[in-house]
Amino acid sequence: MTQTAIPETLADSAAPDLRDASWDQIRELFMLTPNSIHLNTGTIGAMPYEVLDTMDQVTRAWTGGLMDVYPPGMYTEHRANIARSYGVDQDEIVITHNATEGVARIINGLDLHEGDEVVTTTHECYSVLSNFNLVRNRHGITVKTITLPSGYDVRAEEIVELFEQAIGPRTKVLAFAGVTLFTGTMMPIRALCELAQRHGLITVIDGALLPGMLDCDMRALGADFISCSGSKFQCGPLGTGLLYVRNKVVPEYNPLPLPTLWPIISTWYPMQGSPPPRSHTAIESDNIGDYLQSAGSASIARGAGLAKACEIFDRIGRKRIERRAIELADHGRRLIAEHFGEQAMYSPGADTRLRSPLVAFHPFRDKRDAWNVKKVHEFVMRMEQEHRIWIRWTEFDVPGSPHQHYAARFTAHLFNNHEEVERAVATMVRLAEEMS
Repeated sequence: MTQTAIPETLADSAAPDLRDASWDQIRELFMLTPNSIHLNTGTIGAMPYEVLDTMDQVTRAWTGGLMDVYPPGMYTEHRANIARSYGVDQDEIVITHNATEGVARIINGLDLHEGDEVVTTTHECYSVLSNFNLVRNRHGITVKTITLPSGYDVRAEEIVELFEQAIGPRTKVLAFAGVTLFTGTMMPIRALCELAQRHGLITVIDGALLPGMLDCDMRALGADFISCSGSKFQCGPLGTGLLYVRNKVVPEYNPLPLPTLWPIISTWYPMQGSPPPRSHTAIESDNIGDYLQSAGSASIARGAGLAKACEIFDRIGRKRIERRAIELADHGRRLIAEHFGEQAMYSPGADTRLRSPLVAFHPFRDKRDAWNVKKVHEFVMRMEQEHRIWIRWTEFDVPGSPHQHYAARFTAHLFNNHEEVERAVATMVRLAEEMS
């Protein structure tokens, strides 16, 4: 068997268009545990059967072979196809192991020096804050954190104003989550990127939850860097992620010069000399994605599995998926507000711009239980163990509170349905009453 006979992925050219398929039919595509309700896509999605089959076939095709594994590990075709789904080009997309790896490579690759300042929030994922702390300890930068408002009535303008007030003369970077994992706030991404551009700042977005959730044009958002998960809303294999690195200047989206980035893990970075100067136009001068993608041998099967997951979502229609996930979450949000009250909500509800498929709330009558981590943890564990309903608990700062708050969080996605959401909320109401 020759090398050219072994494909990177085993795509079915006759794969059906799913834009007219019913949601019940689409649900059948996914590997869902029987007699359970999966409302924790914010942590891990459910893979389609086609993804598992692709990984198995590609693994078997390459196992024990004597072919050159390095070219397919660059995922050249996969990156081009995925990039088109997100409004960018192949040279701007990297397939990573996860969002944590992507954001670590960006934060540690930025050209930051002693005295430079980063503005971010206390609601960031641990991987974001820990890497900025590493750079602070290593290079002497300053990290300024703001605590985001939480609650049903929060509006986008409040969030933008907090960031604007925090920007100072030494600020170099604005870093924030596209959707916060703790309260499920859909951040005003474009408005924050425009704010950063007005101040000449680099934008780093933890976009772990964006792919597969939103019909997202990454270039149009105007960010410099977006690190994403492939295994959450995109429903790809564990150990996959996507990294967008702006590699050309398109003035209508971001007119600023491309920031310096040191590709700290790269086998293709020149062994002598330097890469070409970064582009100042809408045409790339070099393929930064290749520098970041080249990291020795890679899991050809995982890359193929992620590409297959993206292909399936394209066949369903990404705008259709976005509407479905938001609509299911809004249905649950209304039920939560009805049974627990709007005052129990940590997730925004009044401002539709800030709604996401993640909904966080306080389930108990006693407000002081909001900082009782053991009780909130028990609530989530009992939902899983006694009722086979998978949700999550989260922890975050609240402005003016001396305590961290703990919340129950459910997440809706395309494979869920109204009956599941209603059953889950009814179960949470009964369990909360019992535990209160």
